[in-house]
Amino acid sequence: MTPRTLRADFDDGRLHAFLQEHLDDLAPTAPPQSRHALDLASLRRPEVRMWIVEDADEIVATGALAALEPGHEELKSMRTHPRARGRGIAARLVEHLLDDARARGVRRVSLETGSMEFFAAARRVYARAGFEVCAPFGSYVDDPHSTFMTRVV
Repeated sequence: MTPRTLRADFDDGRLHAFLQEHLDDLAPTAPPQSRHALDLASLRRPEVRMWIVEDADEIVATGALAALEPGHEELKSMRTHPRARGRGIAARLVEHLLDDARARGVRRVSLETGSMEFFAAARRVYARAGFEVCAPFGSYVDDPHSTFMTRVV
């Protein structure tokens, strides 16, 4: 079965568990003030659009776009389940998110990810999708635990 990308259903218990695993994975990577993953309540805000990738009735990836300012959105909550990594799912999801942003007239998408080795694969996915390292954006500040990236869509 081919993985399919769907809008997130925030009443889906599988999504709650997947997002909690995401937060648990990130906890040991940086001090609390340097972790910027959104919790479930923040992802439910109307200015956030979230998707899941489902494969064989299992959520294998998530990704979201959060409005920063008119024409500029932030890629958030990107995670691929460890069992599904290496299959190109993250790259396809990033392209889906960029296509969605472009279709809505968004001109720039930026992101924050960790600077540690744990996030090296994610940084490679983003670089292959055309993201380039940039200065902090929005309310972010310089942080040795963060890498900031952006691209025009």
